[in-house]
Amino acid sequence: MPNTEARRGPSIIDAPQSPTTNARAFAPGRTLRQGAKVLPEHARGHNRSLVLQTLFHQGAMSRADLSRETGLTRVTISDLVAELIADGFVAEMGVREASGPGKPAILVDLDHAGHRIIGLDLSGSDTFIGAVLTLDGGIVARREVAVPAADALVDTVVELARALVAESHAPVLGVGVGTPGVVDDRGVILTAPNFGWAGFDLEGALRNALEVPVLVANDANAAVLAEYTFGGAPDDVLLVKVGRGVGSGLLLAGQPMRGSRFAAGEIGHVTVGTDGGPQCACGKVGCLEAWLSVPSLTSRLNAAADPAAHEGILRDAGERLGIALAPVVGALDVSEIVLSGPPELLGGSLAEQTVETLRARTLAPSVDEGVRVRMTEQGQDIVLRGAAVMVLSGQLGVS
Repeated sequence: MPNTEARRGPSIIDAPQSPTTNARAFAPGRTLRQGAKVLPEHARGHNRSLVLQTLFHQGAMSRADLSRETGLTRVTISDLVAELIADGFVAEMGVREASGPGKPAILVDLDHAGHRIIGLDLSGSDTFIGAVLTLDGGIVARREVAVPAADALVDTVVELARALVAESHAPVLGVGVGTPGVVDDRGVILTAPNFGWAGFDLEGALRNALEVPVLVANDANAAVLAEYTFGGAPDDVLLVKVGRGVGSGLLLAGQPMRGSRFAAGEIGHVTVGTDGGPQCACGKVGCLEAWLSVPSLTSRLNAAADPAAHEGILRDAGERLGIALAPVVGALDVSEIVLSGPPELLGGSLAEQTVETLRARTLAPSVDEGVRVRMTEQGQDIVLRGAAVMVLSGQLGVS
């Protein structure tokens, strides 16, 4: 079940969608969570999502409980629950243990096994990872394939997805894909240099091949959704994903930020410092990615003859990260920064130095109220689980 610690108050989707309209998690002006009734013309789809959202975060409850939690009438709740049971999204779980006179209430909950979600993570240096997930983010099957040559990339991704659909053993709600590169709001890869993609409609290609709903987003944007839904992140959070490259995903007031050119969070090629630095693959000198990416950082650590020098290398990388993030924190008042990547590199000295640099370069009301920096607990599955949230949000209005 999702982490419900310190859950936020209700949020309202500006233009509520029916589950069949394939709304997107990274859509303009759209907060992720709804929590109240809306206009009559939008009510049916919105209220379905409201019921599913409530069960997703609070677990099994009676129809009367749902009425109290959502503010919907008992008649409306009974109608919606019956419809959701018929559609395979909700199931009756038996009766609640009696605590007084009267007929015990029948509990209902999400039917976690009624549908499956396919998640794909294309961000790995050596492998593409795919998984079959339940509606609550549990992984029930996993496959990995080696990253192929450029001319076989699309066929490999399609075949990986097909194999996972065949293993789902339940109706597939949709396929979510987290990929490197700049991705627009239609799932078109505007640029992904490592794959040689420019203006490539990956979402359309997969949808045509699989004949199921498909949603594609940048891998860091997918990862921040996983942290928000399953990791207890607040409404204002920046997730920094460190791997072959460096990128970030950003939520403000529970709303995903994409930017005017769909490149919000592309911090990897921000130069940090005026003291030069390593040459970056992009051609510039001193980019954050050249300091912080896993290959760059590992190479410098391996080249250090004295193991005692490792502490200084990690602290230097943490300072560079803090320099890059300080203007973002200052401008947006982000309360939490989550790091995703190898904990042996990012945790400890590097994270500590990032905090120290942020405190030195930003203004907080007090030391205790400064920005928090922590490692994710989602591990290597963060993009897969974020891809599942994309589908949940797009198809059911749940996040």
